[in-house]
Parts: sequence; C-alpha cells; structure tokens
Amino acid sequence: MAEEKKGFFKRLVEGLSKTRENIVSGIDSIFSGYSSIDDDFYEEIEEILVMGDIGINTTTAIIERLKEQVAQQHIKDPSQCKQLLMDSIKEQMAVGETAYEFENRKSVVLVIGVNGVGKTTSVGKLAGKLKSQGKKVILAAADTFRAAAGEQLTQWANRAGVELIGGQEGADPASVVYDAIAAAKARNADVLLCDTAGRLHNKKNLMEELRKIYRIIAKEYPEAYLETLVVLDGTTGQNALAQARQFNEVANVTGIILTKLDGTAKGGIAVAIQSELDIPVKYIGVGETIDDLQKFDSDEFVNALFNTGTANEE
Repeated sequence: MAEEKKGFFKRLVEGLSKTRENIVSGIDSIFSGYSSIDDDFYEEIEEILVMGDIGINTTTAIIERLKEQVAQQHIKDPSQCKQLLMDSIKEQMAVGETAYEFENRKSVVLVIGVNGVGKTTSVGKLAGKLKSQGKKVILAAADTFRAAAGEQLTQWANRAGVELIGGQEGADPASVVYDAIAAAKARNADVLLCDTAGRLHNKKNLMEELRKIYRIIAKEYPEAYLETLVVLDGTTGQNALAQARQFNEVANVTGIILTKLDGTAKGGIAVAIQSELDIPVKYIGVGETIDDLQKFDSDEFVNALFNTGTANEE
C-alpha cells in the first residue's frame, strides 16, 4: 500500500509539473527576489497564482490570509512566506473529518459529470476501491443515454467483481436506480454506486432526471446516506470550475472527483473549486488503473504542487 501510494505521489508530481512550472518557479523567484514584504511582493504572488489556474477569488482569499498571518507573526523576511502560503492553500483544501462518511454507512453514491471527463471509469475505479475495503457494492448503470456507458461499466464491474444492475439503452435512468435500490436492499449491499448521465447543454432535462432520481432514493431508500460526486476533467482548468458550478445548481453536490491530473493538468483548479464552491475535492485520478483513483490529500497535493516533501525521496 505504501509502495502504491508512493507511486501515485510520484505520478501526481509529474502530472502537476505544468502547473508547477507556472507557479513554483515564479514564486521561488519572488521569495528570493524581494528584500521586503510590500504591495508589489503580494501583487506578484497574486499574478502567479492566477496564472496557475487557482482563480481570482481563491487567490484573493489566499493573499488576504497570508497578509493576516504576516501581520500577526510580525514576519519581515519574504522567504518565510513560502511555508505560510503553502499552509494557507492546504488549509483552504482540507477535506474535513466527515468527507468519507458514506463509506461507514449504508449509502447511495450518485456520480454525475459530462461525457468525456472519465466519469464511468471513475465509477468503476471507486467500485473496485470500495470492494477492496471489504464492502458489498452494487453498481447501477443509470447513464442510459450513452450506448457505450453500459458496456464500459460492465467491464469495470467484472474487473472489480461487483454486481451490475443495468437498463436498456434509452431506458428511464430513474427506473434503473429504482431496480438497483431493490437489489441493494435485497442483497444487503453497503454501497449502491450509480453512474448517471450528465448533459449540461440540456440542463432542464438533466434537472428533471436528477430530481426524479433523488425522489426515488428518498422514497425507496430513506435510510441510506446520500453522496453526490461530480467528476471533472483536471485538464480543462477554468472550464471545470464552470461545470462544477452548473452541476451544483442542479444537484446537491457533496464532493468532486478530479480526473486526468497526468500530463498538462491545470492542478490549481483543484484549489479554486474547493475554495469558490466550498465543495471538497474528495478523489483525484492520475491514470488508467484501479489504483489511480486516490482519496485527496491536501498536504500531498500542495507538496506536489510546490514539489517539496516526500516527492524528493526518490
């Protein structure tokens, strides 16, 4: 497990390299280039964070926090600000104690996201992860809109060794969820994982569909803990933030799965989503295998972003 975690960290460091080139090299030169902490110093940091896709509002919050701490601790030397800045970002991103509550209860996890972000794959990986923790998992293929989604999910279900409840292509997603709830109750499953469609360009339909699904869960399975995760593609930067915002309008989103943090990832977006929407990033994915979906660890993420800490052990 430690080995797997270390490999994941290494890939995360590689995946965030683009963001890091934007952020870290610039920040390091600021910390070493300024002899005093003044407005110019803060402005430069601000500019770099915004370029690293951390977003305007989030950056403003981080800078305000930094200014407060500098004042409170009477810090005069700019180089001492780097750790403060990192700690401030870590604080912004801490997931919180109850983030994975659904793992400890009978639960329904709805996973939503537009096509192409790695949603079905994330559902499959999550199923495998929960199964390996000894949980009884049932998968519901409620994305009946996209023909390939069902086939893809069947492969993941087989790989993870979990049962799949599916519907015909074009079937009513809510009826698939209804059948899956019956199966989850009959088989005493711990977690019912539902892959649902996410067509943002047709928001009205999506809203109706989700509303119907939520109604059925409330009526048929009121005792279940409900978790709604949105899958976003980390490479799309500010666009991912816009998607998260839209999904948050139509669903009660409780967490984010951020995929594709390998390659040109705009890793700063993880900070922005968390801060601007107040929705925690709960999982991040950096590759194709089941182990490539990991719980989000803000320390690890920020260390990878700034390339410090455990990453240097290699």
